[in-house]
Amino acid sequence: MGYPSGMEEEASMEPQAQVGYRDLTDEQAIERVLAGDTPAFEAIMRRYNQRLFRAARAILRSDLEAEDVMQEAYVRAYAHLAEFAGRARFSTWLTKIAVHEALARVRRQRRFDLMDPSEEELPGASELPPADPEQTAATKELAGVIEQAIDTLPDGFRAVFMLRAVEEMSVAETAECLEIPEETVKTRLHRARAQLQKRLETHTESALRQTHRFYMERCDRVVAAVLARLAAQRLGGDTPDLGGAR
Repeated sequence: MGYPSGMEEEASMEPQAQVGYRDLTDEQAIERVLAGDTPAFEAIMRRYNQRLFRAARAILRSDLEAEDVMQEAYVRAYAHLAEFAGRARFSTWLTKIAVHEALARVRRQRRFDLMDPSEEELPGASELPPADPEQTAATKELAGVIEQAIDTLPDGFRAVFMLRAVEEMSVAETAECLEIPEETVKTRLHRARAQLQKRLETHTESALRQTHRFYMERCDRVVAAVLARLAAQRLGGDTPDLGGAR
């Protein structure tokens, strides 16, 4: 679900307590958070949950891992919110934090795999994973097919495709988030589309907006977990200094 920020708004699924924050710009929400208004940070999370989920999942190919990355990204963003200088869009800054955390997890997993070579790939491990019940119930059948096809793309292509084609971020924003040249973004997007077209017969474009939707149960779960962690930090006396924004 989300607020106006380039993503679709799903007002019917919006908690009533957050309605008063719907029209805040990112800058206004940040100012309120820095002034101690924690619910304003919840508004930020609900605004960008779907984008961060898609970005993280494109790298990790795991719903649960993506949710963990989202939590880490939000906690880091909260701790460094006063350092956001506005040189880039806030959405880009936030997405970049999530991308860095997701890539760090991939690197850690690869190191673990190298240390433990006894784990062999199980038969059928390279096959497309079946859609889980939540995906089956929440998305159209074609969207599920597209999700599975996206998961088969090479790592670099998958992240670019998710940010550019699904989230509709600009070439410049995508390049900044992934820290690659803009020409690389264009090339990878072109090749990703070509590979997907080989797997999908027709109507891919019409279902893109339905892929990896971040529905209410997930949205509430991530928001609640982050708020609980921030509350624990405050009780522990190690709340990050959120002095005046730069």
